[in-house]
Amino acid sequence: MSWKKEAVVYQIYPRSFKDANGDGIGDIKGIIEQVPYLVKLGINAVWLSPVYASPMDDNGYDISDYCAIHPEFGTLDDLKTLIGTLHQAGIKLIMDLVFNHTSDEHPWFIESRTSTDNPKRDYYLWKKGRRGGKKPPNNWTSFFTGKAWTYDETTNMWYLHLFGKKQPDLNWEHPAVRQALKDVVRFWIDLGVDGFRLDVINLIAKQDGLPNGRWRLALRGIEHYANQPKAHEYLREFNEELFGPHGILTVGETVFVTPEVALQYVAESRHELDMVFHFEHMAVDTINNKWFIKPFKMNNLKIVLDDWQQALKQEGWNALYLENHDQPRSISRFGDKTHPVRSAKLLATLVFLQRGTPYIYQGQEIGMTNAHFTSLEQYRDLETHNIYKLGRKVFKFSHKRMMKKITYMSRDNARTPMQWTSGEQAGFSRGEPWIEVNPNHVTINVDKQDKDPLSVLNFYRKLIALRQQNQVFIEGDYTLYEANHRRLYVYTRSLASDLALVVGNYSRKTTRFTLPKALKDLPLKLVLSNVEHEPDEPVDMLKPFEIRVYQRR
Repeated sequence: MSWKKEAVVYQIYPRSFKDANGDGIGDIKGIIEQVPYLVKLGINAVWLSPVYASPMDDNGYDISDYCAIHPEFGTLDDLKTLIGTLHQAGIKLIMDLVFNHTSDEHPWFIESRTSTDNPKRDYYLWKKGRRGGKKPPNNWTSFFTGKAWTYDETTNMWYLHLFGKKQPDLNWEHPAVRQALKDVVRFWIDLGVDGFRLDVINLIAKQDGLPNGRWRLALRGIEHYANQPKAHEYLREFNEELFGPHGILTVGETVFVTPEVALQYVAESRHELDMVFHFEHMAVDTINNKWFIKPFKMNNLKIVLDDWQQALKQEGWNALYLENHDQPRSISRFGDKTHPVRSAKLLATLVFLQRGTPYIYQGQEIGMTNAHFTSLEQYRDLETHNIYKLGRKVFKFSHKRMMKKITYMSRDNARTPMQWTSGEQAGFSRGEPWIEVNPNHVTINVDKQDKDPLSVLNFYRKLIALRQQNQVFIEGDYTLYEANHRRLYVYTRSLASDLALVVGNYSRKTTRFTLPKALKDLPLKLVLSNVEHEPDEPVDMLKPFEIRVYQRR
């Protein structure tokens, strides 16, 4: 069994994790300080969001040098120390690779824009405009709203950027681009990095000719750049030369994929990626677009997760997550206000004991909630401000309506500083944080929960240990029961004679559960619950938001 499947991964958003030098920005030395915390939590891999040199227009996802560290985070020597410290503690490091685009301040782009015959010109997608050059080459729109093209007067041409205008897309069709990116991968592998999370990796290939997209409310043109056949060719090329020979874990961020499409990336026989982050379950409380919100229902989440379990059970592998740096806090989104602690434990158990590699986002393990911002000025996220302008200008939504959407869905909800203590700035920094600390750090923090045996933090420690100590939760088959039940979420994991039963009641009401016929005569032992029970207490009535995990004796 590969370490990639046995791992429990902890995502660190460095800007908000721990500030060691007091400038209000989290840094690499702050992460090093907290390695003992990670060891005690029980994780065995860290996914580190970008720490590369960057103008920080998109919080580090606009990279100006792939092999240098942004001074706010520290130095390359600091990162080498982090790698050594993690490895000594038995923890592997997964780095972010943002290869769809660079910053417009990257030397490649600076050269590219100087003239049409510059050797770096074809590193990016430059096109002449329509109607005498005054209109963009096509009608594609950006993920961050507005046109996906920006005019550059130096050469009287336009460049493509699927995200911000300071994030020009790379031209993967050009062999020199792929070779340059391979050199980046080699650099980090040589430093001891164990894996890579590949940002929006299913967007790297664009259809020949860059044709106009069909009309749609948002992301016009996506059918011409998402999941193009050449993306698979490029990934196989990288896997054959680099990822495979070095045993590197690869998890691709893939937008707009179904389980069937994802299988084209993760099927073992295709030799592309180990697993992907999809977003289908992140849309169960939205309508068509994340900014159009509907009430969350557990059954909708159950249906989506089961679809992915079934589709990938033969050849693929799942990446299991509830939140990350781009998503709101799961407890604010999917949890229950009247039972926040109990529902946080239930959600974690239901998702992380399924078949796949669990990814825990910093602060999730203590039940951190969405930011309590009341004004637009408190938000730092580029996407948030762009969507506010779009909603007000194009859709004529009121300020109040747009603030309601942002309060629920802004990426900054997950980017407030990690809550270490109840003290000043939540123990994150001695200085003024780059983004405000959530006021509820007084009651929700690591220091307090570490001492409380019934806390969310200590439950996560037990959950992680349970998974790592029992192969049934790693290799076992997954079977869903009570598929149409609106309150119960029930499944088993089975491996040879080993069997585990997971049963949760997502409801404010006590709910009856009857064991399926196939399990009635099996001797089951309670091994984990978010409610106190006797070990042999029967499974018949579950309290509101109760979760129980049983194993065959």
